[in-house]
Amino acid sequence: MAERRWRVPLPGSSAAVLAVASLIGLAGFLYPFFLPALDQGTDETRAQATVAPLLFAAITGVCLVAMMVTISDDHGGIARSRTVALLGVLVALDATLRLVPGVLGASPIFLLIMLVGAVFGASMGFQMGALTLLFSAFLTGGLGPWLPFQMLVSGWIGLTAGWLPRDTHPRRRIVTLALFGAVWGLLFGALMNLWFWPFSAPGVGVDAGLYWTPEMNAAETIRRYTRFYLVTSLGYDLLRAVGNVVLVMALAGPILRLLERYRARFTWTPWVAIPAVSRPAGSPERGQR
Repeated sequence: MAERRWRVPLPGSSAAVLAVASLIGLAGFLYPFFLPALDQGTDETRAQATVAPLLFAAITGVCLVAMMVTISDDHGGIARSRTVALLGVLVALDATLRLVPGVLGASPIFLLIMLVGAVFGASMGFQMGALTLLFSAFLTGGLGPWLPFQMLVSGWIGLTAGWLPRDTHPRRRIVTLALFGAVWGLLFGALMNLWFWPFSAPGVGVDAGLYWTPEMNAAETIRRYTRFYLVTSLGYDLLRAVGNVVLVMALAGPILRLLERYRARFTWTPWVAIPAVSRPAGSPERGQR
C-alpha cells in the first residue's frame, strides 16, 4: 500500500544560540549595577574597555554559529544556503543606508531589519540587525565600545520582529509593523543609554538626580534613569520612532511582497513519510462500494 506523505515543519535549532546571546548581552548591559563598588573615576569608554571586546566577540560568534546551524541543516541545505546568501546581500544594502544622512535620531537602517525579521523569522532577524550595525560601523568609522551594544539591540529588533503575526491582512500587518517600529524607536535609545550611564559624569549630576551611584537601591536607580532619559534622550528617540513609522507606512508594502516572494522560493520543508492507517481486513478500498 502506498504511503501518504505530509508536510511537517521542523523546529528551528538556533533558538538556544540566540537565547545565550541575549543573556550574555543583557549581562553586559546590567553588570555595572551589580558591582559592590563601581569605580566612577573613569569615563565610559575606559570603563567598558574590557567588557566591550568580550561582548563583541560573543555576538559576532553567535551570528556565525547561527549561520552554520542554518546551512548545515540536513533538510533543505541548498535552499537554506541561498537564504544566507540573501542575508549577506540585504546586510550590505542596509549597511550602505547608514551613509544616508539621518535627521537627529532617525535612521533608515531599521526598516529592513524589522522587515527581514518579520518575513524570515527571529533567527535571521537577529543576524540581520547585528551584522548590519557591524558592517555599517566599518563604513562610517563608528567603531568603539558602543558597537557591540548597538549590534545586540539591533539584533533584538530583528529577533522580536520575527514574533509578529504573519497571517494577517496586509494593511493590518503594516500598521502592526509601524507601531512596532515606534516602540523600538524609543527602546533603542533607552537601552543604548545603559552602556554608558552608570559611568557618566561621576559626581556631577548626583545633586540633579540624573546619574547613578553604587549605593542606590533599585527603585532610586529606576527613578534617576527615567529622569535622565526624559531630559537627555527622549527628544532624539521620538524622532527615531516617527521616522520608523513614516518609513514603514511608505515602503513596507512593496518590500514585504518582494521578501515574501524570496522566502517562498528559498524556504523548503521536507516531506516526511507517515505510514497509512491500516484498515480492517475485508474493508473496501476508498471509492469502492
